[in-house]
Amino acid sequence: MTTPEILSLIDAEIATLQQARALLTEAETKKRPGRPIGTGKKKKRKMSAEGRARIVAAVKARWAAQKKAAK
Repeated sequence: MTTPEILSLIDAEIATLQQARALLTEAETKKRPGRPIGTGKKKKRKMSAEGRARIVAAVKARWAAQKKAAK
């Protein structure tokens, strides 16, 4: 083989590899159906001390009412 033939074969191989690379990178950038990755995580809700105290008072009142009704 002569040098120009080798160079033309190498150029053809490079073109093929570039096409394959373009197809692979295009496949990675396409959007997938459904929710995007990473959006499923939600921030943890924090309850204030006042809100927690209200819930505790309401539960205690409910327990008292149930206990009173059971007698």
